[in-house]
Amino acid sequence: MKSTIIAPSLLSADFLDLKKAVDFINNGASDWFHLDIMDGVFVPNISYGFPILKALKKQSKKPLDVHLMIVQPERYIEEFKKAGADILTVHYEACTHLHRTLAKIKSEGMQAGVALNPHTPVDLLKDIIQDIDLLLIMSVNPGFGGQSFIENTYSKIVDAKNLIIKKNTKTLIEVDGGVDDSNFRKMLEAGVDALVAGSYIFGAEKPEEAVKILKSSV
Repeated sequence: MKSTIIAPSLLSADFLDLKKAVDFINNGASDWFHLDIMDGVFVPNISYGFPILKALKKQSKKPLDVHLMIVQPERYIEEFKKAGADILTVHYEACTHLHRTLAKIKSEGMQAGVALNPHTPVDLLKDIIQDIDLLLIMSVNPGFGGQSFIENTYSKIVDAKNLIIKKNTKTLIEVDGGVDDSNFRKMLEAGVDALVAGSYIFGAEKPEEAVKILKSSV
């Protein structure tokens, strides 16, 4: 069985000691850096922007998985490429012209992702799934870390997997929100490829052990 991609969310790291979090991801079993960019408009929170992203890129040895929780993300695609994003994920709910936005992301040499809020059905992507490299299913309402996992996520993962198989695409399924050792196996069984975890990893007494647990097979 292939190993699960683990992307620790830096939103849960110690912002006064980000170098420690960067070294932890670079030198451990984690696969990607997950970066949540929030604008206070699309979601009721503000996180960090280009200066942090650029600083992380200089130190990172692994891909930057950048999740944009912002309105009109198409305005900043070139800037996120310059700042170091390897995967750029936009929200379905924030994009009027999603196909055009994904094409622009790919034209800049990044992988293109689409995120779905908990209330947004997977079926809405049936006409564009072939253009999506990463489908991010939000298992909490976006905006804040440390929330409880929404149980309906399992069925959405199954729906996503069935759509990917039906359309014969190579789209990866990622889940973000409330991921921990109590639910990750059920998500893997449903078809998840990548797990984003913040509080579970950075709040653990032994963070690297937490990563290894999530990477263990079903």
